[in-house]
Amino acid sequence: MATIKQFEDLEIWQKAREICRIVYETKKNSNLKNDFKLYNQLNGSSGSIMDNIAEGFERETTKEFIRFLYISKASTGECRSQLFLAYDLEYLEEKEFNEIKAGLEEISKLLSGLIKYLKSTL
Repeated sequence: MATIKQFEDLEIWQKAREICRIVYETKKNSNLKNDFKLYNQLNGSSGSIMDNIAEGFERETTKEFIRFLYISKASTGECRSQLFLAYDLEYLEEKEFNEIKAGLEEISKLLSGLIKYLKSTL
């Protein structure tokens, strides 16, 4: 991690940012825009993924970074759960659902790997 100077350089943050953008775009193209509560929850959890990566990085200690990565990982699960509800309520097409779900699963795995690596450096 010595070469990473800012959170924007982290691949995991970039992927979380992309998922957040896709979730926001989903509103424009679906009836999800009419379910304000679910849409806000989905947006909130997707934004929380990238925000907690950034906040933890800016804390400038490995232990704090790990703590915020766990929060980010929890937000990934929350977002995935809400995604299932949006799909079950037929707000999302199967292709959209699978794309977002796959992205969230990848982020979760990357978070686990980064946490494991950082713990090994303590």
